[in-house]
Amino acid sequence: MGKTEDIILRHSGRGMNLLREYLPTDYCTEAAEEILRWDRGTILLTTGFYVAGFAETDGPAGTIVLSRALSGLGYHPVIVTDEFCRGFFEPERIDTVYLPMEAGVKECAALLAKLKPAGMISIERCGINTRNDYENMRGISIAEHTAKADLLFTMAGPDRGSDSTFHIPTIGVGDGGNEIGMGYLASVIAEKLSLVPCRVRTDRLVIASVSNWGAYGMAEELERISGKPVFHEIDGLRPAEKVHESIERMVAVGSVDGVTHERVAHVDGFEDSVETEILDALTALVQPQ
Repeated sequence: MGKTEDIILRHSGRGMNLLREYLPTDYCTEAAEEILRWDRGTILLTTGFYVAGFAETDGPAGTIVLSRALSGLGYHPVIVTDEFCRGFFEPERIDTVYLPMEAGVKECAALLAKLKPAGMISIERCGINTRNDYENMRGISIAEHTAKADLLFTMAGPDRGSDSTFHIPTIGVGDGGNEIGMGYLASVIAEKLSLVPCRVRTDRLVIASVSNWGAYGMAEELERISGKPVFHEIDGLRPAEKVHESIERMVAVGSVDGVTHERVAHVDGFEDSVETEILDALTALVQPQ
């Protein structure tokens, strides 16, 4: 059956398996344990990665699953994203804030002061890299299409200054090296993967072959550790069924596969059957017998 980290690193094609030795053995489990120590207040989640005129399907689907798990545990998830994800989360009844493209430190500080999050989680969200740009996996700048949600993490996470107003625990989920949180292993990524890494760190990092899978793994671990049924069934559906439904709806609104750029209900070039495989394997870890 395998453990959670083994499952979410299946089909690795971007070198995430090479980074595993630089993280705790049970890094996904530890991230879930960290969440369960947070006060039962607002959890800020950010996602949405610009690809060819749209937000890609990787990230939002995992954010929905994790948000639903957090709600079931008594937290109040609030998603912070930009216009490219408009319409993705409202049908799920998840509170959503759209950060303007021009928003800077002042606006992000005001948002943190308003939400007062007990914790923050980024799932597949581009962050500023070590050459001061926001770039996709091809090294092309997407800065003009990326609201600076990473500022929330630099202002409140481990990169905050000693005089920072905010001190909020943070978790980053990524699958390539250019996502918020990957600053945790920036030097390793630059050396091992020959990529220009995101420089924004988080307190904990969850790596996966597909970022959605990292979010699913955390949701599964939240159920396993808490003993509360917050993952293995969602709205009466198996997680794989619910996720497929969500991704189809996002594509209909305006989303694309991040690798192929096609408006199909696939994620990172994988057929739907692979997403189902991962979700079913994670479900088996907590499915009541």
